[in-house]
Amino acid sequence: MTSYQSFRREIEALRQAIRRGEYTSHTAGLARGYLQANIVIASVEFALDFMRYCQRNPKPCPLIGVSDTGNPKMWTLGADIDIRTDIPSYNIFRDGELAGTATDIADLWADDLVAFALGCSFTFEHALLEAGIDVSHITNDTTVPMFRTNIPTVPAGPFRGDMVVSMRMIPSQRVGEAIAISRRYPLAHGSPVHVGNPEAIGIVDVRRPDWGDPVPVPPAHTPVFWACGVTPQAVIRNARLPMCITHKPGHMLITEVPDDAEVPVVLKNKQGELR
Repeated sequence: MTSYQSFRREIEALRQAIRRGEYTSHTAGLARGYLQANIVIASVEFALDFMRYCQRNPKPCPLIGVSDTGNPKMWTLGADIDIRTDIPSYNIFRDGELAGTATDIADLWADDLVAFALGCSFTFEHALLEAGIDVSHITNDTTVPMFRTNIPTVPAGPFRGDMVVSMRMIPSQRVGEAIAISRRYPLAHGSPVHVGNPEAIGIVDVRRPDWGDPVPVPPAHTPVFWACGVTPQAVIRNARLPMCITHKPGHMLITEVPDDAEVPVVLKNKQGELR
């Protein structure tokens, strides 16, 4: 059995567990070698503006896939991906407010919905670990800490607001190495947007994240901040869409796109034909 076939079996087993509602936790540390994705699902009425927002803000919103209108199958990202069931946990927004969470949104899916997949920084964490750089939220089985900042994004239509970042505490002598490693993954936010003093980007206390879990702040470590795919959830609140669905922070879609891809790719089916 080839390594790809072995991976496919592992991914299929995980996807089925998520689909059945048996796995509802965060996905950090899973699917080594392949992109994970943040998800935004909105009415086609707002789809073009949201696509413009992603194009104008590629660091927090690296677009890796878009569904056909009304089609929940994300066929460019993997075999049999169903956006209604294949994420461990979803956030449901109504008029800009978080109205609830769910592990299955089949009852909310409609013919006018479009799903967007955005690259996730979980992808490059495997490379950090391989280089011997500890990623504490993976080590401690928690969700990466995420923070609102004062870094503005470029608006498009109703979508506007400041960037959200994820933070990792990196040994100070290895910060340059962490930057170089993450730069190799442009579809997973690439290099950091800020290093060092959190207050410079509007973060008052790194021990109190807006999303996720706090992590240790050991001596001789530097806080490093990467653009985060939770940014759309912040701007969705500002846009006050009648209804919008996203992943729950830290609970990603696992794709079959290689993590070192430089541009979005179209995957092939088992017969080698374009799906």
